[in-house]
Amino acid sequence: MKVLLKLTWIEIKLLVREPITLLFSFAFPVLVLVLLGGIFGSQHMKQGAYQGVKMMDWYVPAFMGLVIASIGTISLPVHLSSYRERGVLRRFRASGVSEAALLGSQLLVSLGVALVGALTIAVLGMIAYGTSPASLPAGVALAYVVGVFCFSGIGMLLASVAPTARAAQSIGLLLWFVMLFVSGTSAPLDLLPGWMVDLGKALPLYHLVISLVDPWIGRGVNWMQLGIVAVVGLVTTLLSLRLFRWE
Repeated sequence: MKVLLKLTWIEIKLLVREPITLLFSFAFPVLVLVLLGGIFGSQHMKQGAYQGVKMMDWYVPAFMGLVIASIGTISLPVHLSSYRERGVLRRFRASGVSEAALLGSQLLVSLGVALVGALTIAVLGMIAYGTSPASLPAGVALAYVVGVFCFSGIGMLLASVAPTARAAQSIGLLLWFVMLFVSGTSAPLDLLPGWMVDLGKALPLYHLVISLVDPWIGRGVNWMQLGIVAVVGLVTTLLSLRLFRWE
């Protein structure tokens, strides 16, 4: 625990010194939210299970999930892979740092960073587009924590199997952009063709988005979707612990 907390504090200080590394994780989701707000700001869902829901009440929690996905598929794997390339992980191992402590520190930092992103998205949505506040904040918070756990596991797994930081970035970007278009964070789900919705259901962001949206709009905690996100997080975390390479 002492090593975990020390590593977490070190990562926070490094993040403060080099915030540009997280620019994409925050800037792009905010930019897309602004663009979609300009298009759909006053509209409502016209069909499907969420018919009548204000579209910005969907997009704000959905984009909280997108920030989490950005950290897990882009920032985290590139960060850990670059550590391996520069020999930082080898020095950690020589110092007696365990895989659990290293990956646990990344999870805690990701949790804090994603919280800042979520608050930014929520405040922007409520001020600029009149988005309703969360109907069940505890449910949104639960989905947020499980989502960070899930995508931290994905990010650590990508870092474990990618040979270089550039490869991790390429794989992560590809996964992120696919999820962007099929998970309800770009075009509304009710406007997507069936095959795109089916593809979205095979990816974790789709389930995280619904896990965040349902408590936000007052439908309560969606335990089935939340369970899927948790299982993905558990499986990817266990795989990353098994496949993690120090050099």
